[in-house]
Amino acid sequence: MTRALSTPPAVPSGVISRSPQPVLRAALGLVLRPWEPADAPAFLAAYQDEEIRRWHTRRPRCEADVQDWFAGYHRDWEREKGGHWAIARTDGDVLGRIALRGWDFDDGVAGVGYWVLPAARGAGVATCAVTALSAWALDEIGFHRLQLDHSTRNQASCRVALKAGYLLEGTKRSAAVHDDGRHDMHLHARIRQM
Repeated sequence: MTRALSTPPAVPSGVISRSPQPVLRAALGLVLRPWEPADAPAFLAAYQDEEIRRWHTRRPRCEADVQDWFAGYHRDWEREKGGHWAIARTDGDVLGRIALRGWDFDDGVAGVGYWVLPAARGAGVATCAVTALSAWALDEIGFHRLQLDHSTRNQASCRVALKAGYLLEGTKRSAAVHDDGRHDMHLHARIRQM
């Protein structure tokens, strides 16, 4: 037996899955586009980078794993559970990854995650991608709150969050496991302006 909500959902069910996953434009001539099978080598290579490995303990081992992840990303979109995009140049070169996960349509809340390749670091790529995805999620789709967290030791990710308008709300103690043990995590959030 399902219980009826006393308030309508912040984001109506079906509003996202009715349409194909969009390509989003970002500053610096970047695009956020759905992952394509041909992106598998670049995706796999990213997880060989020491900085990406430091902050992401779930890693693909081979291109077949990557293709399985891509298939899961497609299912997430269809089931309205999340969206996963390649951060790319208009010529198609992959510079990073960004995701909007854990969609809660009732409360209008979702989480943001990202990484960028070494060649794209320090150039504003992550900030532009987070800003573009946030504008789409908040202004076009109607999410009310987007949140992201990162290890308190990841100063670069903290700078990206702040530059993209995500206020630091606090520290979640011992909230995530990394290769070197448990880390405290900063929690940031951006709220839709009413």
